[in-house]
Amino acid sequence: MFSKIPFSRINWITTIFLIFTALASLIAVPIYLYHFGIDWFQFGMFFFFATATTMSITLGYHRLFSHLAFKAKLPVKLTTLLFGACAFENSCLDWSSDHRTHHKHVDHDDDPYDISKGFMWAHIGWLIFKIRPEQPVQNVNDLLKDKLVMWQNKYVHGIGFILGLVVPTAIAYMVNPVWHYALGGFLLSGILRIVVVQHCTFFINSLCHTIGKRPYNTENTARDSAIMAVFTCGEGYHNYHHAFQHDYRNGVKPWQFDPTKWMIWTLSKLGLTSGLRRVSDEKILLAEMREARRQAERMAAIAPEMPLSEKASEMFHNFSHRLSESYNELEQAISDKVEVSRKAMSQWQKETRELVRHISIMNRKAKSPA
Repeated sequence: MFSKIPFSRINWITTIFLIFTALASLIAVPIYLYHFGIDWFQFGMFFFFATATTMSITLGYHRLFSHLAFKAKLPVKLTTLLFGACAFENSCLDWSSDHRTHHKHVDHDDDPYDISKGFMWAHIGWLIFKIRPEQPVQNVNDLLKDKLVMWQNKYVHGIGFILGLVVPTAIAYMVNPVWHYALGGFLLSGILRIVVVQHCTFFINSLCHTIGKRPYNTENTARDSAIMAVFTCGEGYHNYHHAFQHDYRNGVKPWQFDPTKWMIWTLSKLGLTSGLRRVSDEKILLAEMREARRQAERMAAIAPEMPLSEKASEMFHNFSHRLSESYNELEQAISDKVEVSRKAMSQWQKETRELVRHISIMNRKAKSPA
């Protein structure tokens, strides 16, 4: 893929930065740890800067500025713009423009990190081989009017350098005024933290469009990954996000790990965020039922060729029929704005899960050797 791209399209500043930080993390960090080790303060500082940076990308750049999933007061906006700059993932304005374009043209040529161009393109290649000339930012008119966003856009690299590299180095030196401790602050909470946060973000564009489940929509490549949710403060539930991009939540099930959602909710109780947008439980279930029905129709088409018993086949078709009836009933209730009882919702959820389980069994049988 990369061999077909003209050499002149390489973004040398970005490329050199990505290579330098990666090599420093792979070579300099292990050498430092071998000679000087790491103590609890250094680990704590790394954890703080990594979490603050990641949360500023997920809560600020992504859910607040890109998707307008909620409103925030000045302290929240300023904090996320400052620490977001420390990720060195460009300014909030440019990041949001790219991301909105991704959602509008997902899996197509105009998608900046189009997974159909390959895993490595979606992960990092789109940054190395930037389009020449740069596309004008035409989809962020709301952000162009935001003075704070425009201030960060102007000084983003300076903010990232001072707050993301100089400050942790200085803090480390103040705690223990010896040269190697300051170096540790620079390498661990600075360079290594940048690489870890960046590649966790990049994996949403690549891995979460390659591996995982698609319970809400199979019409695009976005997938749910509980593992990536852990490393990205909840962003791993990517199939849900592409189905309902303006919801302030990504993990909507009680058991799903989404600290960004919890933080937004907590800040709302403190009066720092408001207007939290969320999709109703009925519409979420409807999407799950719609996708389960699609899968059932696909499996039913190949069922005659599969080694299923007559009883199993009959059970599958019964569940499919009941699901279609429930889907139509729920869709009509939503259309008529009729309140759905918890008992009915629970029953529909149970039948949807049961059908998905049968589909999984049929899938396994279809893939297993005869």
